[in-house]
Amino acid sequence: MPSSADPLTTIFAALADPTRRAILARLAEGEAPVSELARPFEMSAPAISKHLRVLAEAGLIEREVSARWRICHLRADALRDAHDWLGTYRRHWEGNLDRLVEFVERTHAADVTEGARSESKSRGKKS
Repeated sequence: MPSSADPLTTIFAALADPTRRAILARLAEGEAPVSELARPFEMSAPAISKHLRVLAEAGLIEREVSARWRICHLRADALRDAHDWLGTYRRHWEGNLDRLVEFVERTHAADVTEGARSESKSRGKKS
């Protein structure tokens, strides 16, 4: 995991791994002990711990010790900056899609109009 003062770099680096994304998806359903988070993955406890450390360093989860349990919580607010950054590009693509829809509708309308004219000319020649 790259050490960076830029929070977006740290968050996106954490999100780049499918195991960490799966852990976040599970935590979106509610807090969970580390043992429960590790269950679906075929990896060692130290490997799971490393994934959890990366998520914690990115500010995406919070870990606490409660008696014998190590509990993890999602910190979804940490995703806000990433969401806002991606939102800029979403608006860009939505604008492109809106222009594409407008082009297709204009092209379709022109084709329908041209087809009607051609049909009308064909009927006129048959008379």
